[in-house]
Amino acid sequence: MKNYIIQSIRLTLVLIVLLCILYPLGIALAGKLSKGNGGGEKITKNGKVVGYALLGQSFTKPEYFWGRPSAVAYNAAGSAGSNKGPSNPDYLKEVSNRIDTLLKYNPGLKKSEIPADMVTASGSGLDPNISEQGATIQIERVAKARKLDEKKVKELVAMNTLKPFLGLFGPSSVNVLKLNLALDNL
Repeated sequence: MKNYIIQSIRLTLVLIVLLCILYPLGIALAGKLSKGNGGGEKITKNGKVVGYALLGQSFTKPEYFWGRPSAVAYNAAGSAGSNKGPSNPDYLKEVSNRIDTLLKYNPGLKKSEIPADMVTASGSGLDPNISEQGATIQIERVAKARKLDEKKVKELVAMNTLKPFLGLFGPSSVNVLKLNLALDNL
C-alpha cells in the first residue's frame, strides 16, 4: 500500500511540473514567436488599430463587403456558436431573414447562389473570412454603391483571396476586413 501512495505522489508531482509549468511556458513561448507576439495580428490604418486578422467584424453598409453572421454579435469575450440546430424554428427564421436581407441588397442574386457561410454563423461566432463565392456574390452591390467598375472590384477580390494551404487543404477564402480596407484605399 505504501508503494502505491509513493508512486501516486511522484506521478502527481511530475504531472504538476509538466502541465502547470512546462506546458503553459511552451504555449506562451509559441505565442511570443507568432505574428503579433501572442497579442493577435493587428490590422492598422493610418497608424491606428482597426481590427485583428483573425476576428470578424460587423459590416452592414452597402459599400462594404459583409462578413459571416455572428451568433455573439462579434463579441470576442463571448465567443460561441448559437447551439441552434437545423430543426429549431428560431434558427430557421434567422437564416431566412439573412437570406431575405442578401436578396434585398443584391437584386441580381438568386437564392440558390447564396453560399451557406453568408447565412450561418461559425462555431466561434467570430470568423473573419468568407468564402470566395461569398465575396463574389457581393461584387455588383459594392461596385454600384461605390460607383466603381465591377471589373476593378472583382480584381480586388481576387488579390485578397487566400488560396487553400498547399493548394489542397481547405477552401479559398477572403478576409473581409482586409478586403474592405483595400477597397477604401482604391
